[in-house]
Amino acid sequence: MAGEDDVLVEVTGLRKHFALTRGVGFVKETRVVHAVDGVDLTIRRGQTLGLVGESGCGKTTTGRLLLRLLEPTEGTIRFGGEEIQTLDGDAMRALRRKMQIIFQDPYSSLNPRMTVQEIIAEPLLIHGVGTPAERARRVEELLAVVGLAPYHADRHPHEFSGGQRQRIGIARALALNPEFIVCDEPVSALDVSIRAQIVNLMQDLQGEFGLTYLFISHDLAVVRHICDSVAVMYLGKIVEIATKHSLYAQPLHPYTQALLASIPIPRPGRKRAGPLITGDVASPINPPSGCRFHTRCPLAEDICRQREPKLESFAPGHQVACHLVHRPTETIQ
Repeated sequence: MAGEDDVLVEVTGLRKHFALTRGVGFVKETRVVHAVDGVDLTIRRGQTLGLVGESGCGKTTTGRLLLRLLEPTEGTIRFGGEEIQTLDGDAMRALRRKMQIIFQDPYSSLNPRMTVQEIIAEPLLIHGVGTPAERARRVEELLAVVGLAPYHADRHPHEFSGGQRQRIGIARALALNPEFIVCDEPVSALDVSIRAQIVNLMQDLQGEFGLTYLFISHDLAVVRHICDSVAVMYLGKIVEIATKHSLYAQPLHPYTQALLASIPIPRPGRKRAGPLITGDVASPINPPSGCRFHTRCPLAEDICRQREPKLESFAPGHQVACHLVHRPTETIQ
C-alpha cells in the first residue's frame, strides 16, 4: 500500500460557491451556485486521476481550484503535504512552477499575436528563468519533445492545425519542469484521428518526466486508456471513485453504469446493458435533497430522497456514494 510520501495532491471538503445577483436598484436577489460541493480527492505521484461527468458537473472548476486559479469557498488543498490555500502571493507564485494546465481549446488558449517561440518561453520569462539564449534553447528542446521542428518557433498559431496547436500548449506547460498538470479536456476539440496521437504523447511524457495528471474528460474511452484511477462527478459531488480496472469491470453507482452504457459499441444494433436515465441535470442553484442523482435515477427509493449518501469504501480502492449498493439488485452488482 502506498504511503503518504506517494501522495502529491490531496483535497478535503473542497467547495466552490458562486454568488449570482439579479435585479436592479434596491430590488436584488442573490442566489448561490453550488459548483463544487464537498469533494475529497487524492492523486498519487506519477499517476493519472481521471475526472469524468456530464457538462456542468464541476469538473473544470475542480481542476482550477487545485491550481488556485479560483479561490475555494471552503476546504483544504495540499500539494506535496503543504496546504496551498493559505499561501501568499510570492509563495504561491513560486509553487506555480510545479503545477501547470493544458487547456481544452487549442485555438483560444494561444495568443495569436505571439510566435511559438514567445508562447513557450513566456513562463520562463515570467519566472526569470535563464538568459535569452538559454530560453531559446529550451524552446527548441521542448518543440522536439512534443514532435515539432525548430523552424516552427518563428510561426504564429494560425499557421498550425488543431493537433499541432495542442502540442504547442503541452510544450508551454512543460517549460518549467512541473510535477503536476491539470489536463482540462485536452483532446475534446480535436479530430478523432488526432486524439490518439496526443494521448499517446502525454503518456510518453509522463513516463519520461515523472508527471502527475488530473485528466478531466467526458470521453470514457480515452479515460480508460490513459488513467490509473477514475472519479465520477455529478452535480458538484464525487459519486464513485476507483481504479480504472475496478470501475470499468464493476461500476456500482447507477450514474456510473449509465455513463459506461453510453459508450458506443462499434457494431450496428448492439447496445450496452445499463440503467436508463432520463431528464436533465438538476440546477446547481437549488440542488435536490438527499442523493443529488435521485431525480434521474430509475432505482431511487425514499431514503435516496431524504438522506445524502456518504462516499464509503465498498472494496479496497473502490468508493461509492449510494444507499443501494450494499443491497445488490439485478442492476447494481
